Amino acid sequence: MIENFNPNNIALADNNVFGLPTTAENAELIIIPMPWEVTVSYRNGTARASQERLEARNQTDVYDASAHDMWKYGYYMEEIDEELSRKNDYLRHCAELIIANLSSGGETEENEQLSKKLEEINTSSEEMVSSLCDKASAYMEQGKLVALLGGDHSTPLGLIKAMAKKYDNFGILQIDAHFDFRSAYEDFTYSHASIMYNALEQVPQLKKLVQLGIRDYCDEEFDYMLSKGERVKTFFDKDVKERLYEGETWKSICDDIVEQLPQQVYISFDIDGLDPKLCANTGTPVNGGYEVEQIMYLFRKVVASGRKIIGFDLVEVACGELTQDMLDANIGAHILYKMCNLFMKSQKENS
Repeated sequence: MIENFNPNNIALADNNVFGLPTTAENAELIIIPMPWEVTVSYRNGTARASQERLEARNQTDVYDASAHDMWKYGYYMEEIDEELSRKNDYLRHCAELIIANLSSGGETEENEQLSKKLEEINTSSEEMVSSLCDKASAYMEQGKLVALLGGDHSTPLGLIKAMAKKYDNFGILQIDAHFDFRSAYEDFTYSHASIMYNALEQVPQLKKLVQLGIRDYCDEEFDYMLSKGERVKTFFDKDVKERLYEGETWKSICDDIVEQLPQQVYISFDIDGLDPKLCANTGTPVNGGYEVEQIMYLFRKVVASGRKIIGFDLVEVACGELTQDMLDANIGAHILYKMCNLFMKSQKENS
């Protein structure tokens, strides 16, 4: 555990995430940043999320009444992979050309140049997923806990696959405005809109997907959800809100959500699952959603139920040109810290 650190002092610039004096060796939890947003279909910005979180770290106090002193076990965020960031920037430009062509009624396969760019994007995205899986698996073999900070929502697939190497039966709790059930959306095999489709199709160890906040989707995605039967349980935003309007408590709704989860739970948190006033710069904001404390309450109920959090991601947090007050970054940093604490608490108390 971290010693000789005063959490009441100002965070030093040379320290790691949340101002903690950690290294990869003395931290139990490793956060892997993924500067990747190649396939976002609307607005850019989430590839810089990791840097924004670091800049916001001085605004994150470490006292957490729900998971007191969990930080002492150590959280460490890797340095941002600048080579990956540069590749993202290049491939993002390629993707924008493909999307623009599709939006004007063109077909990618009819354009030789765009077809080559599409192949390069899909190949590089597969390499990104494989590389993350290998890196996360290596950390887990060392006894480390692993979380991911996106980047867009395509990025966690490698971590989910790493979880499948260790756990033969687990569930995902997804907080999101979208199903993410598109099959190769806009021809991108690893689209941010395809993450849960890819997880369900490629990870048989994923036995249950429980979704909260879903409120923006197409017919194909709804039909896919129905086709999965009991493997997918969706708590639609509209249905949940109607239950609240008619007098049910948030506790009873959270109890229903937790009941659907298996013993081992991976959390995938797309920031657009929140009310967009809290994440105005995210790529695809949608009216509706939840307050941060509602989601944190749900996560606390997961831990209190005795279920074990085995990993998590926080994705689609962006700071774009809409605001200059760093609200998205600060909220994202606080959410990340709270999720780290609950992850650690779950591991220590529900082993």
